[in-house]
Amino acid sequence: MKQKTTEVATLIRNFSIQLSPTPRGARLARLLATEQLRSWGLPLDPAAQLIAELSTNAATHGRIPGRDFRLLLYVVSDTLRIEVTDTRDDRLPTPQLPTPESESGRGLLLVDALADRWGVTPGLPPRKTVWAELTL
Repeated sequence: MKQKTTEVATLIRNFSIQLSPTPRGARLARLLATEQLRSWGLPLDPAAQLIAELSTNAATHGRIPGRDFRLLLYVVSDTLRIEVTDTRDDRLPTPQLPTPESESGRGLLLVDALADRWGVTPGLPPRKTVWAELTL
């Protein structure tokens, strides 16, 4: 039997997982996603930091008990897109300048600094997706 191999000009890879909106869920999102990136042979930085920030925001600000968040990674050509979908479409992310004493509030500033592009896409109510892209 002959095996047929077809080369595709653009390789598309994806990874998706649904997690509880808790600190543990955010931590698992980062750990599982970095393992996936490693298996694809892609650099972990700054993608791991973006995944951590977006997942933590979903678990902190997009949390509704009983409703999970979803992490989706996909690579098309030379772009890695990270998407985190939560169920709080009423709470859109807005970067803010925290005071020097603040222990939190810098996540979206990091996302803005590390990502090549990022934004928010409304989904079917009550969902929204916060995404970030990196050129590989």
